[in-house]
Amino acid sequence: MASVITACLLLPPVSSVWAQESSAASPSAAAASHPDEIVKMHQQVAAANREYDREVAAARKVFDHKKAEARKKRNAAIEAAQSGVNQQ
Repeated sequence: MASVITACLLLPPVSSVWAQESSAASPSAAAASHPDEIVKMHQQVAAANREYDREVAAARKVFDHKKAEARKKRNAAIEAAQSGVNQQ
């Protein structure tokens, strides 16, 4: 037990400065300046996925709006049909 404590005391403290520095850079600047081609590729793929998700979200808003309009028309037609049956 004492050897574990001694080993922990001898280890240098872990710094999180590197994480803060890497998160401060913008993704496009990081992609342009990173020397590793695989990292650049992954960053470009991530950027393409973000753009795709943004476009899908915009299309989904249009779809939801059109769907709501169609639902209103359907509900009005159903209500008209049911009120005609109830009157007889």
